[in-house]
Amino acid sequence: MIHKLADVQTKHIGENTNIWQFCVVLQNAKIGNNCNINAGVLMENDVIIGNNVTIKSGVQVWDGITLEDDVFIGPNVTFTNDFLPRSKQYPKEFLKTTIKKSASVGANSTVIGGITIGEYAMIGAGSVVTKNIGHQELWYGNPAKHKGYVCKCGQKCGRTLICDECKGQ
Repeated sequence: MIHKLADVQTKHIGENTNIWQFCVVLQNAKIGNNCNINAGVLMENDVIIGNNVTIKSGVQVWDGITLEDDVFIGPNVTFTNDFLPRSKQYPKEFLKTTIKKSASVGANSTVIGGITIGEYAMIGAGSVVTKNIGHQELWYGNPAKHKGYVCKCGQKCGRTLICDECKGQ
């Protein structure tokens, strides 16, 4: 479903994906199946969105960004893709940022271009991510710092990467 008040130029949209009002999606963006793109999201051309991705309102997904399957992007998350931005001056290539499978980025976080956030990682709300984040790591703060680990279910856990609640089920 594409809301009638969205400006969606791409034809590369998977089945059962919802794109809500006031979104702008440029023609070369690729969006997978069963995604939920909330109101007020902008996607440029060199963007790849996997399956089952949720992007909350107020997010801009710039050229060079890949969100793998099952990623959650909270409201007003900010991505960057250029270390030396100047008006009307563009790099030969924008920085590549990858958010790996099932990772979550909390509301109002900033993700500096050129990094990778690992599978099932959790970024706390309001964080400024300046470094690569590993598999199932929990990071938060400004700048974001490693604060522990999360189970695949999202609960905080130890180095075993399995929490007491779900026991890794």
